[in-house]
Amino acid sequence: MNPIVLIPARMASTRLPGKPLADILGEPMIVQVWRRALEADVGRVVVAAGEAEIADAVVAAGGEAVLTAPSHPSGTDRISEALNRVDPDGRHDLIVNIQGDLPVLEPKTVRAAMEALTRTPDAAMGTVACPIESESDLPPTSGVNKLAVAWEPDGRFGRALYFSRLPIPYGGATVFHHIGLYTYRRAALDRLVALPPSPLEQSEKLEQLRALEAGMRIEVGRVETVPLGVDTPAQLEQARRLLAESRPA
Repeated sequence: MNPIVLIPARMASTRLPGKPLADILGEPMIVQVWRRALEADVGRVVVAAGEAEIADAVVAAGGEAVLTAPSHPSGTDRISEALNRVDPDGRHDLIVNIQGDLPVLEPKTVRAAMEALTRTPDAAMGTVACPIESESDLPPTSGVNKLAVAWEPDGRFGRALYFSRLPIPYGGATVFHHIGLYTYRRAALDRLVALPPSPLEQSEKLEQLRALEAGMRIEVGRVETVPLGVDTPAQLEQARRLLAESRPA
């Protein structure tokens, strides 16, 4: 196996404009995310930048970045372009997609998504999920996506059956928060971006349903914490506090 971690990032954000360059303890947020990806220690790390200023910030910090078209409809399309730019010969066979707004991501979460994929030979993709404990995360308006999983007996890994903005499954079972961190086999990523948007994907506005509708197997690893995604000024302040608290005294 020869994994590569790709981090898609673009400046356009309706709720927090320019957020990849937002300062967190003296460094742009995208640099903090790049550092978390390095700490996971799963492979080469490249930022797939939608604008030159993002790439410049990463390179100035000592990282690797590639400039991609700013108009991609999704992060998946952006990492696909980046992959083919930085690895046209296909040396990297496993791809990790880490969102560019996760500055406090824990390495074990990345490794769980990687293990979910690699432990199952016929899995096309891997991802992670965490049990929902707060009632406020259940409504579809919460912004928390859910998934139904056929868990293995020990509850650590399972096969994704469906993704929804609604709380599923119905009937008192534990509802899981889907964390949007993905791993792919290279052929699966190539296939996914070549497929047109599917009916269920368009209905739920969840891209991973395109893979399920095409018969692609998505394996899920269970984790116990949800990484903070930064979409608002309040979340940015929270990320600053969390990183400050985690630094050695």
